[in-house]
Amino acid sequence: MKSFLKIYTEQKSQVDKKLSVILKKREPKSLYGPADYIIQSPGKRLRPILVLFSAKAVGLNFKDAYNTALSVELLHDFTLVHDDIMDNADTRRNRLTVHKKWDTNTAILVGDVLLAVAYELLTKDIKKNEKKIVSAFTKGLVEVCEGQSLDKDYELRKDVSLSEYIFMIQKKTAAMSEMCCKIGALLGDGKKEEVKALSNYGKYLGIAFQIQDDLLDIVGDENEFGKKIGGDLIEGKKTFLFINALEKSKGISKKKLLEVIKNKGIKEHELEFYKKIYTDLGVLESAKNEIEHYTNKALLGLKILKKKEDRDFFTWLAYSLIKRTN
Repeated sequence: MKSFLKIYTEQKSQVDKKLSVILKKREPKSLYGPADYIIQSPGKRLRPILVLFSAKAVGLNFKDAYNTALSVELLHDFTLVHDDIMDNADTRRNRLTVHKKWDTNTAILVGDVLLAVAYELLTKDIKKNEKKIVSAFTKGLVEVCEGQSLDKDYELRKDVSLSEYIFMIQKKTAAMSEMCCKIGALLGDGKKEEVKALSNYGKYLGIAFQIQDDLLDIVGDENEFGKKIGGDLIEGKKTFLFINALEKSKGISKKKLLEVIKNKGIKEHELEFYKKIYTDLGVLESAKNEIEHYTNKALLGLKILKKKEDRDFFTWLAYSLIKRTN
């Protein structure tokens, strides 16, 4: 039997190959050139992989799910382009963001057209459950927007709780992976309990993935992570780690953390000081425990899947994401 990494890599290569030609013949180049630039940027292609393997788990061939898989990657890229504008980010995956390489107006249009082409591709593979699939895709998009809005709201608040944070990332990050698994299962006309199990897998995996992202922002390697280490603290973002630290802290530690909110971030030279606060408060371990908790929740319902190979692949994927460095 092929290793799961090899199977994943083969399907990622197929997705990359299909993405490389999807916009090539479209005009005007002033729009589709920058759009092609963002979809060609290196990535894990996790979301299309979730579509493909969820479809496979309920009996569909990969070849009958590629357009739908591509559609979720374009939807994801749409969110990245617009997120980068809102965050005024300079780089994404070690490359200039679209609004920095071109301009903001171009980036807005690029995001819009990626979303439109995503819908165009979504329906090409559908043989059954069209209404449910389009509805799930749209619901995922709406929740991502709601999550992004909540994230911006939280920037202005001093009293965000961990439960509120989990609710926000469930929308901003996990809704997308939940949607990918759900539409894959619906595309293959899976049974109701299979669709539910795979949807839950995507949801809880997405929450674990985001908390891991928060953790990597502090402990990751900048070259592998593809973003500036400590960027969340420098920008004053309320991540799982920051909120957890604020809830646990007392005295001088609490005072210094409240200064992060007041000053809307920290200076780069202060990073090691705040990393020590996190370490002393046990926040890094709390994050690791929470990642494991949501990963286990993701795996809980997979016993409903018929084939051991499919159950084992999703288990391998979940634990690979826990151990990732980027």
